Amino acid sequence: MSIRATNQADVIPLRPLPAAAPGLPQEPLWRDLVGEVLRRERKAQGRTLKELSEASRISVAYLSEVERGRKEASSEVLAAAARALGLTLADVLALAGERLVSLTAARSRVRSRTSVADGGRRPVREAAPTGPTGPTGPGRRPVGALLLAA
Repeated sequence: MSIRATNQADVIPLRPLPAAAPGLPQEPLWRDLVGEVLRRERKAQGRTLKELSEASRISVAYLSEVERGRKEASSEVLAAAARALGLTLADVLALAGERLVSLTAARSRVRSRTSVADGGRRPVREAAPTGPTGPTGPGRRPVGALLLAA
């Protein structure tokens, strides 16, 4: 067996990725949102990546990857980019947070429309099984209800 063949291995995920519900937009990652904010602010100022790179002392390649959501930038890197754009780190994070809220609200609206399309039925979830002393041990109240969502 060659060295090349012995260094190859299958990657097995620790946890399977959750299947996205059909019709729902995928939940955004924080790095994508922060990258969007940096790119939007840079372009609004009419600046190039090279100009921002020089002002922030971050390499063009790394800054590009941060803007595209490919790299998870440290708080120091984000603060340097924010300063170079005339913003604070809090400004960048607040703008990213606002975007997350709007995307989450849109996702909720889509989810509620799909449940209406299903005839208004949502999955029924049963309570945890109860034993003689409750769901998990002494001192816990027994749960004996069936939860229904309308």
